[in-house]
Amino acid sequence: MSKKTPMREQSPDVRKRNFNEVALGYTLEEAVAEAQRCLQCPTHPCVSGCPVGIDIPGFIRELREGRLEESYRILKSYNNLPAVCGRVCPQEVQCEFRCVVGKMKDSEPVAIGRLERFVADWAAENLEEKVEESAGQRKEKVAIVGSGPAGLTAAADLAKIGYNVDVFEALHKPGGVLVYGIPEFRLPKRIVEREVNYIEKLGVRIFLNTVVGKTIKVKDLLEEYDAIFIGTGAGTPKFMGIPGTNLNGVYSANEFLTRVNLMKAYLFPDYDTPVRVGKRVAVIGAGNTAMDAARSALRLGAEKVYIVYRRTENEMPARREEYHHALEEGIEFLWLTLPVRYLGDANGNVEAMECVRMELKGVDRSGRPKPVPVEGSNFVLEIDMVIEAIGQGPNRVLLSEFPGLELNERGYIKTDRDTGATSVRGVFAGGDIVTGAATVIEAMGAGKRAAQFIHSYLSGEWDPWQK
Repeated sequence: MSKKTPMREQSPDVRKRNFNEVALGYTLEEAVAEAQRCLQCPTHPCVSGCPVGIDIPGFIRELREGRLEESYRILKSYNNLPAVCGRVCPQEVQCEFRCVVGKMKDSEPVAIGRLERFVADWAAENLEEKVEESAGQRKEKVAIVGSGPAGLTAAADLAKIGYNVDVFEALHKPGGVLVYGIPEFRLPKRIVEREVNYIEKLGVRIFLNTVVGKTIKVKDLLEEYDAIFIGTGAGTPKFMGIPGTNLNGVYSANEFLTRVNLMKAYLFPDYDTPVRVGKRVAVIGAGNTAMDAARSALRLGAEKVYIVYRRTENEMPARREEYHHALEEGIEFLWLTLPVRYLGDANGNVEAMECVRMELKGVDRSGRPKPVPVEGSNFVLEIDMVIEAIGQGPNRVLLSEFPGLELNERGYIKTDRDTGATSVRGVFAGGDIVTGAATVIEAMGAGKRAAQFIHSYLSGEWDPWQK
């Protein structure tokens, strides 16, 4: 039937040497043309695919009719971070996956994410954000631990209801993974700052450089606040632990991306951030974080970048869009390959890695094809930098200092799935600290649900801790 209206992008040869945003967005004419592909179907299955339940047909209808301010108001009433979600949400497996247009023969779903981005960016340029500060209308105080997508969403929704909301952030910038994890070329920092400014205008106070459990004690929060929401994410890096891991030049993706993003290595020479980039870089893993690390290393001057993954392209967790961008930029993928040790020179610097070829046989506990080493297939790849992007774990600083907080077998906070309530009275949690690493919009959905139940709890309508 029809294809998506194409979105203009920087050409690969140009963009792989700069950190400017790759996707350039729609013009008004392009956005309206894409909006007209929406069937406005009565069952709107796209909405059921959105973790925050945006009225997708509604905002698209208003856009199609040229009522852009009304379109934005609809978006903003459901989503406190629309310009962020329009850029980084995996729409292809959420709202767009359920789009009726995409089910038709030779047709692609409506580009819901691109339209969300367009409307949010249009509003930033053309509307003066009118915010009626509601915080303080109620006497109760709520503490939010962590200023990532879950925490910011919960904070904004609670402030709109009238609660006094304080956010405590360990780092020197608010935004969590939005600022330390996602590179500038996918999500410009000014976009995050713009969304955070809106939340502060609601009356939310954000305290930076504050590590709950160290800078401020958990017992002090429990005494001062009527409810607490924990949204600290999963920012503790995991390593494979193979021989040579301690060699110079072996990094976690978390450390590498934090130096690049939060410490502004991408603005060199304006910021002389201590970040080492080799000439031949191997990134281990094939999720979005691996793509971000590989593409950042390329932009910082690497001559050759490999992504090394023990399964195949079919099992790769990364978004297809990020994968195709990486391919266009010249990143080489080594499928069915597993590093078994890193090799160093006389000075303790990594200079190569020994790998083994893999084959898929049967399934593992997760239900995915199980990679098994091929005997006698070992080979050596010359590299001078490794970035391991094999996942992250929960923040132990807070969890070890929080009395009575139950954790699951993986070390994440145990909560009621629907409400976010934890084992400690008045304490809720959501996002990656509960689920493990997931998506921005799923974390926002958790923050949104928790805000609703915090309100029910503080209003005396519901108490899951009552014996």
